[in-house]
Amino acid sequence: MKKVTGIGGIFFKTPDPAKIKDWYHKNLGLVVDAYGSPFEFRNADDHDQINYLQWSPFKEDTKYFEPSKKEFMINYRVADLEALVEELKKEGVTICDNIETYDYGKFIHIMDPDGNKIELWEPIDQVFTDSLKGKTTK
Repeated sequence: MKKVTGIGGIFFKTPDPAKIKDWYHKNLGLVVDAYGSPFEFRNADDHDQINYLQWSPFKEDTKYFEPSKKEFMINYRVADLEALVEELKKEGVTICDNIETYDYGKFIHIMDPDGNKIELWEPIDQVFTDSLKGKTTK
């Protein structure tokens, strides 16, 4: 079974998300939006397919990373979230919530043994291709 297919997002805490987004835009050229910076890349198995990675600063008091106490969270792209969650349950992995479905994919959160909250995402990249219209960091 194909499990993780890539990184889907890098999320971190900061005192001032708007200020840090502006700094990265000005100094490193990231294309920024309300959520951070969407990075565009080509799928390794299908070079015609565009995929996305989301870089997002969060307010330092965000509850989104809980129960983790860490300053960051990684989002992993997965091929079949429902099947993977069943395997993870059998292995005794801590599942933090239920699968949530949006127009851009399915999500669930798990914990690793070091207390890092991990977001798993089965993406629907076409939604981003249609909505971002090339306004991405490449």
